[in-house]
Amino acid sequence: MSNKLILIRGGGDLASGVALRLRHAGFDVLITELPQPLAVRRAVAFSEAVYEGIWTVENVTSRLIKTPEQLNACLVRGEIPLLVDPCLALVSTLNIQPSIVIDARLLKSSPPPLKSDSPFIIGLGPGFIAGENCHALIETQRGHTLGRVYWSGPSNPDSGQPDGDPRRVLRARASGILIGYAQIGEHLEPGQVIAEVNGQKIIAPFPGVLRG
Repeated sequence: MSNKLILIRGGGDLASGVALRLRHAGFDVLITELPQPLAVRRAVAFSEAVYEGIWTVENVTSRLIKTPEQLNACLVRGEIPLLVDPCLALVSTLNIQPSIVIDARLLKSSPPPLKSDSPFIIGLGPGFIAGENCHALIETQRGHTLGRVYWSGPSNPDSGQPDGDPRRVLRARASGILIGYAQIGEHLEPGQVIAEVNGQKIIAPFPGVLRG
């Protein structure tokens, strides 16, 4: 296994962008995810490999794996292996030792403090404090500090509000199973039914493309 292996916790759209850039730069990348990933923009997220077994984003393929042999085979093919391992228990069991860990789960809560034997950890987004629970953090909030790297201090706090027009974030009005009527990437018109949850319809508020 390459000593350039980078572990990315989370396979959502932001994490997938990081994984793509690192893969193109020649690094070996391993992604860990939840059994049921929480990615919103699923079509551009490597986490979709959890459901499909294999998923390609911009000509780079991610593949769901379970064994060290599958991990090495993926790396040889230039693919990104994905492991369902939210607590990194399998990473430890399989004796996978990444040189860098990037926490791109966007939990928006503070992770445990650094330990003396922690690998180099890079945190993305709210909840991270460089020098305390990560070695470096990258700002993810839109604005003039987006993408800035901090070696000390906290990231900007979570605003609790979506960026841009708040109407673009649609929420279910009831609990239940989501029945989708529109596909990701489809152009929608105002009033068009996007999905239904327990008989409650989710309606497009304005024209645009469904992103997630």
